[in-house]
Amino acid sequence: MPDYKILTFDTIAAFERKINHDNSPYDPDLMLLPGTLQERHQKVDPKRGIPTLRRNFNLIYLLLGGLHDVRLDDKHRWLMPHDLVIVPENMLYSSYNIRGCNGYCLEFKSEFMQPVVKGTLTEQFPFFDLQAEHVVSLTKRESELIQKAFTNIIEVNEGKSREKNQLLRDYVHILLLLIRDCYKARYNVYIKDKATRAVKLTSEYKRLVEEKFKEVREVQQYASMLNITPKHLADVVKSTTGKPPHDIIKNRLLLEAKALLTSTDLALAEIAYTLGFDDQSHFSHFIKRRTGYTPLELRRNF
Repeated sequence: MPDYKILTFDTIAAFERKINHDNSPYDPDLMLLPGTLQERHQKVDPKRGIPTLRRNFNLIYLLLGGLHDVRLDDKHRWLMPHDLVIVPENMLYSSYNIRGCNGYCLEFKSEFMQPVVKGTLTEQFPFFDLQAEHVVSLTKRESELIQKAFTNIIEVNEGKSREKNQLLRDYVHILLLLIRDCYKARYNVYIKDKATRAVKLTSEYKRLVEEKFKEVREVQQYASMLNITPKHLADVVKSTTGKPPHDIIKNRLLLEAKALLTSTDLALAEIAYTLGFDDQSHFSHFIKRRTGYTPLELRRNF
């Protein structure tokens, strides 16, 4: 069973210092950090791996070789060469088997891309949605294109161009577009070039749910934050997702609960408290009703 505690990192610099034992003089406001998996993993303890953590920034990496598993929220899988992994900000992540890995990786804050991406990242790049598939098995040709994009980002980052930040944004944008092309081919995702007002409103609602689902459970409260009526919010979310807005809150709560049950040693009472339930019995009832399993059955079997 993984470590008891979930580590949370607000900055890339803090993550690098803690997990990769890197004492380089990073700017605490660092917005982007590209590199290779060899560099990143050289100081990771192979017996402990990377414990369960949550980042307030995005991670993308391409595995080319070596032993590597990954747990994203409540899903665990072993990676193969040319697997591309997208870890959106705030997603629970851990890896307990890392040996001899090589490949490329990139950490970046969502706000770094705002000057070149219209709207939110999720609107244009669906693989940043927490409910999406986050591991893409690439063909050799796709992998070569992605590798080239990574090397371009690394080279620009190590250079001294006066246009460095703009170049980095452009090259990261190219990387995201290449990934989206691979993603669309597999998952039949349609991305509108110009999101409608309804799509934007739904995206903003989902963003708020991601931030506040532990303490805010009522659709009316979210509608107030968005300065619209609960009925309008319900109509818009149902038209764009096919689900009522309350289901999105419950599904996010369930996903977090399953991740805590399967990725940590936290006691049921502590998980219930963390997720804002009145007591353990209410938490257990919620899990049983949504999954058909008790919390302990989920922990043992999933």
